[in-house]
Amino acid sequence: MLSSSLTTVKNPLLKRRLCFLLKLVCFVISVLIFCEFLIYYVVIFQCRWPEVKDGAHVGKKETSASVLKAIILADTHLLGEIKGHWLDKLRREWQMERSFQTALWLLQPDIVFILGDVFDEGKWSSAQAWADDVRRFHKMFRRPVSTELVAIAGNHDIGFHYEMTTYKVKRFGKVFNFTSGKLLTRKGINFVLVNSVALEGDGCAVCRTAEAKLAALSHRLNCSQQKPSHPDKRCSDVEKLPASEPILLQHYPLYRKSDAECSGEDSAPPEEKNIPFKENYDVLSQEASQKLIWWFQPRLVLSGHTHSACEVLHAGKIPEVSVPSFSWRNRNNPSFIMGSITPTEFSLQKCFLPYESRVFTIYCAAGALLVSLILAHFQLLTPPFYFAQRLISKHKAV
Repeated sequence: MLSSSLTTVKNPLLKRRLCFLLKLVCFVISVLIFCEFLIYYVVIFQCRWPEVKDGAHVGKKETSASVLKAIILADTHLLGEIKGHWLDKLRREWQMERSFQTALWLLQPDIVFILGDVFDEGKWSSAQAWADDVRRFHKMFRRPVSTELVAIAGNHDIGFHYEMTTYKVKRFGKVFNFTSGKLLTRKGINFVLVNSVALEGDGCAVCRTAEAKLAALSHRLNCSQQKPSHPDKRCSDVEKLPASEPILLQHYPLYRKSDAECSGEDSAPPEEKNIPFKENYDVLSQEASQKLIWWFQPRLVLSGHTHSACEVLHAGKIPEVSVPSFSWRNRNNPSFIMGSITPTEFSLQKCFLPYESRVFTIYCAAGALLVSLILAHFQLLTPPFYFAQRLISKHKAV
């Protein structure tokens, strides 16, 4: 009789505890799903492709077909085996993978450009380490056949000028089909891919090859823009390209003194803005920058490297946009650029990713709430007046 009454008491108590435990598990799983999956959809869903006005196309259907939708990101810095801690890799690479995959699913771009420093240790990684990094990259940045991916070499991919070798350049080029001075034409739009690390100007073997290709491409583009009424004899045997002013894609920014004139929430921190840039280290040299402008007269320059955002106007008419880092490892507020581009016009819009600090705040708030629920369930979280009442009653009893 006594045992049956104990059983009836224990069963409801056990059920209550199991129910409470189940609720806690559901709460934890919900927080994890939101912070590791859903938050990327919530944030990136707010991004919209910018509209571009192109006078060459009147009909809406024709205009829509002629617009190239491009995502531009930079400085992913996939960690290597030497400096990359496993927890750092897990956290930051998961963030970039979820950001990229969510952006592809929601925005469906035609092409994705990565402006250098794809890897963090490409400048010194062994063949085996390089193969492992490339495998992880293809997993993280997998994409449908309809979306093209183009990567530009950065100093962390092939080394700074004094570390750069033909072997490293070819190794990167083999994976990403990249060469300096390569022309990429999509929907009548000319993109020039530049190995900015090779524009040292000291006549090194890689530098000579890169500059020769850029000069030859400049000649082709200039000939393609010649008016039929004023033919140039030097262009008689040149294969013509679409007569669209090119867009330069490179890792190093063109020369500027510092980030002092840059603004925006993702520009460099105030304490770094006035630090002078070193030529051929932070930015291209003045000579190399002038060469690129003179050779191509680009309508837009897109660069990375600084990990911070900046917009600069060169020669009073050529805009350059420095794209911030895509990784939480380099920024609390990473982002990428969305570009709607036609042969004559372009429009850019920034899309921010979830802030790392906000994700941590959600986790901390959820953790504090979880502890409070546990303490309250076991009646360990006593209101202050109950606590005082108990002290008074004990004092009277004494």
